[in-house]
Amino acid sequence: MPLLYSAEWVAAFNDAVADLDPATVDTGVSLTAERGAYRVEHVLKNAPGGSLRVDLEVRKNSLRMSCRTDRSPEPSEPANVTVTMDYADAAAMSRGELDAADALAAGRIRVRGDLALLVASQALLAAASARLGPLRRETTS
Repeated sequence: MPLLYSAEWVAAFNDAVADLDPATVDTGVSLTAERGAYRVEHVLKNAPGGSLRVDLEVRKNSLRMSCRTDRSPEPSEPANVTVTMDYADAAAMSRGELDAADALAAGRIRVRGDLALLVASQALLAAASARLGPLRRETTS
């Protein structure tokens, strides 16, 4: 069983969304057409082994996740949006035990950057989430 955000888990996530085309999921004005690409960075505090930075990169025809530690080199381009939370809250959200809106309202999640982009990408995130059932059942935190 893969640990949430481990290399094995990230590879399984990328396999699950490999044929998901963001341009077909965007609603309204296509974010991928308008921007070409964007990146959402999740900073997860208190993860096993230390803090993690999980990047979700959207390009015209692909969605890809990568994970790095605080000691890893920074990507060449800054994230459009940075979401910071505790690893335990991220794990609870992945299990469906914590609602992101409730966690945000309670101050358990902090967002920096283009919040409108994050809101506009909800259809894409929902489409990706719908493909993660088997991975979700096998994940440990």
